[in-house]
Amino acid sequence: MVPSNVSAGRVGRAHGLDGSFHVTRPRGRLLALGTVVTVAGRRLPVTRRAGTDERPIVRLEGVVDREAVEQLRGAELLVEAAQAPVLQAGEWWAHELEGCEVLAGGRLLGTVTRMIELPSCEALEVRPPDGGHPLLVPMVKDAVRSVDTKARHIEVDLDFLDIASSGHQ
Repeated sequence: MVPSNVSAGRVGRAHGLDGSFHVTRPRGRLLALGTVVTVAGRRLPVTRRAGTDERPIVRLEGVVDREAVEQLRGAELLVEAAQAPVLQAGEWWAHELEGCEVLAGGRLLGTVTRMIELPSCEALEVRPPDGGHPLLVPMVKDAVRSVDTKARHIEVDLDFLDIASSGHQ
């Protein structure tokens, strides 16, 4: 099932006095000026957009001061999936990958539970079928051979993952 909302990040600390705030865990491309986000059960348009996609600063209609930001701090910013911009070939939204089976040479390694941001790249957290410790698969072309969101399969290079997990390069 495809979710109807995509996370654009979370309300972070206030920026200035006018209700603007930093966005934590951002998906900056989802936070364009005029985009309507749902936060704490309210649908509010973005009325200010500054910063970068990696470190966006936004203000929402009706959030007018630091106190209002503090009341929302930590709340998730959701955007309707239909409003999300179309991505380029080889790019996916996290919700498109969550629930996909991860395979290596036909062997099931597990199911994607979420995408996480690491300092160097994004990675898929994969829950093994036996319930063991999750496997992290970096979203780099040396690790990920193919992604088929329609078939709900991701093929990875197990040799790369073994090398990466042992710390040898």
